[in-house]
Amino acid sequence: MSTFPATRLRRLRQADWSRRLVQENVLTVNDLIWAVVVSDTADPTEPVAAMPGVERLGLKALADAARRAEQLGIPAMAIFPHIDPEKKDADGSEALNPDGLVPKAIKTIKDAAPNVGVICDVALDPFTIHGHDGVMKDGIILNDETVNRLTRQALIQAQAGCDVIAPSDMMDGRIGATREALEMEGFTDTMILSYAAKYASGFYGPYREAIGSGAVLQGDKKTYQMDPANTEEALREVAMDLEEGADMVMVKPGLPYLDIVRRISEAFGVPTFAFQVSGEYAMIQAAAANGWIDGDRVMMESLTAFKRAGAAGIITYFAPKAAEILT
Repeated sequence: MSTFPATRLRRLRQADWSRRLVQENVLTVNDLIWAVVVSDTADPTEPVAAMPGVERLGLKALADAARRAEQLGIPAMAIFPHIDPEKKDADGSEALNPDGLVPKAIKTIKDAAPNVGVICDVALDPFTIHGHDGVMKDGIILNDETVNRLTRQALIQAQAGCDVIAPSDMMDGRIGATREALEMEGFTDTMILSYAAKYASGFYGPYREAIGSGAVLQGDKKTYQMDPANTEEALREVAMDLEEGADMVMVKPGLPYLDIVRRISEAFGVPTFAFQVSGEYAMIQAAAANGWIDGDRVMMESLTAFKRAGAAGIITYFAPKAAEILT
């Protein structure tokens, strides 16, 4: 390679047209999945204090949001439930209610915006009095008993019309059990997006406020979510979930784990998604509100970083705002 001054890398950067011409990665609205919190207590909306700009949506407000997503060209919405605390119990029984909030939310989106895909979280933490993702006994999260409930939860979501089942619980064997249950019940086209590499992160705090699990969480989730120090373990988790029938895989959180996104997308060549979680969102919003950063610029820069790392798509609370900029 020639050296300076024969080579001047700034030549390609000097004009808008040349920068656009050689741009390596392009973020589009097709890369966005809108994370929404739906609530059976919101009337019609309730602000989430830790996430400025995010609201818990009642079903009517959810229908409006779905129509907005369709108008903006956002491909899919990911549903996260906030339920009345009176409906919670130790085993998360409300997750198995076919007439519960999530099945109603699925139908609401499908009726309002048929061209918007629906992705449903499969985990018990929004429904339990202890805030954990599974069945707990004597302080221990039981793997197999949890998987049994999660497969039933996934079937209820599929029966309600969910397009993509997204287990986020990190129990061993839940992808295989879910795929088998879906196949047996005739849901052969229902996709599975596995939260294959979900870390025991400190970035989830605002989300736990949003769904109402933070105040009741007993202990931590380190016995089932991954150690933030590990990389090879993530590859093993992905390999197992793909073998069991996952169609797509997820890395969560997002920006602090771009190296994991890159390794997984390169190693497996399957659709690899990233979740720009509540803590990432809240930090950008808080810094922007204080005038420390240009919020829109940093939002778009962060989303582009996911594409650069190899993400096929991004679940983000910024989806509608980013879509407005992109369209």
